[in-house]
Amino acid sequence: MPNPNLRHLLFLAILALSAVTPTRASNLDLSPTVSAILDQIYSGDLSAAIEGARRLQTDQPTHPLGYLLEAEALWWKIWCTSAEFKYGMSYPRHRPKLPADQHYLELAAKATALAEAQIPQQDTAEMQFYAGTGDALLARFYGLRGENRNAARAGVRARERFLRAIALDPNLADAYLGLGLYNYYADTLSAAARVLRFFMGIPGGNKQEGIQQLQRAIAEGALTPPEARFYLAISLHNYDQKYEQALQIARPLAEKYPTNPLFQLILGDLYAKLGRRQLAEQCYRAAAALPFSDEECHTHIRNLVQSSLAAIGADPSTSR
Repeated sequence: MPNPNLRHLLFLAILALSAVTPTRASNLDLSPTVSAILDQIYSGDLSAAIEGARRLQTDQPTHPLGYLLEAEALWWKIWCTSAEFKYGMSYPRHRPKLPADQHYLELAAKATALAEAQIPQQDTAEMQFYAGTGDALLARFYGLRGENRNAARAGVRARERFLRAIALDPNLADAYLGLGLYNYYADTLSAAARVLRFFMGIPGGNKQEGIQQLQRAIAEGALTPPEARFYLAISLHNYDQKYEQALQIARPLAEKYPTNPLFQLILGDLYAKLGRRQLAEQCYRAAAALPFSDEECHTHIRNLVQSSLAAIGADPSTSR
């Protein structure tokens, strides 16, 4: 018969371990309102998402999340209207400086400033994550405009914030989206960009580690899984030519958000690269047929579909 004193000691040891061992339940606690706005963004209802984000800003003017959500909705419009069909892929490769984009920059900067204002009172993983996300929004936008130095500076600031968030809470899975993208892209830089990185003292990256971090954000995140899934699929397509793997990652996006034509486009591109012409054509035509709350984006999607259909030898005229 086991010694009761030994059992008691084991019980106390288990209690002590459970008190100091971090659990995997320390992710962001999103309200139903925030979850609804995210669903609107990834379903392609950008107008409703922007309205919801602005109401959240009114209700919580000192919290960064409402501003980040509005910027995220605007980003998808920027992505859509900047995309071009080239090399068998709809993808935004450059955007000129436009006055209309200033609001996006202001939202990202405000979100970071609001988070930074709260950190001296209480340095939390959540606020470090929000501050880093604001910087990450700036980095990707500057990158699209070809402002490489601004993109690099913002990206390094974001990385530092995300690393601090993980140090405070290793189970904040949403922070691994930003770290994963940094590691992936820093390891895929061109030779010229690597020289710039060296002289600017920018930390390097590790692509495989970045992929693992993106996979963790997909599996465990609260705020970031759709975006992590999207960018991992896009990156594997564009940089690694791993079309089948990218397809398996992207397909759940179209299944969960069947009204978003952008997700149909990326599936169509991958099917085309894999030689599955009929499936590619189905996805392209589905993208053209789906409504989109933003008319400029809707028109641009239809133009992308025409180019995509022509590239696989299908009749593009019936897509209008």
